[in-house]
Amino acid sequence: MKLPIYLIGYMAAGKTTVGRLLAERLGWHFVDLDEAFAEIHSHTPAEFIREYGIEEFRRKEKYVVEDLAEVPIEKVIYATGGGYPCWEDNMECLAELGTSIYLKWSPENIAKRLMLTDLSQRPILQGRTEKELLTFITPQIAAREPFYMKANYVIEVPIKDIAEEDDKHIADTLYHLIIKEY
Repeated sequence: MKLPIYLIGYMAAGKTTVGRLLAERLGWHFVDLDEAFAEIHSHTPAEFIREYGIEEFRRKEKYVVEDLAEVPIEKVIYATGGGYPCWEDNMECLAELGTSIYLKWSPENIAKRLMLTDLSQRPILQGRTEKELLTFITPQIAAREPFYMKANYVIEVPIKDIAEEDDKHIADTLYHLIIKEY
């Protein structure tokens, strides 16, 4: 397994929570790329998108990933933004830089997880009901799936009960995968 590790997947897939749990368990570093973006650009991704648009955000987001890859820390787990893998050649970039792991959930479970978050931080989802979320995200997840499936590993999350324990279970699964491969 080539380091560093990049967790990819749709919004609310648990990339940040799982990444933090996993890094802590391994004694590695963790970087949420949305937080790194905010630190570098003085805008959260949501603020940046509102002000400059999604295309400019994707361009800047790519630079953040490439710049952080130059930092000489090997044992790092990164949580990417949900749309990062789907822009230009970003999946090929991740393949060159390290190992990508796709946290794959059903659209129904993603919608439930999203309802547990602050949707005001997700401009395209703000104000939607769970049913509206599901209607919106189902085709979007389907469109992103070909990009996500280019990951080195795909972790299918079969869990039907959306709880904090799910993220711990995923982190445990990834921990065993990394220990076995690394």
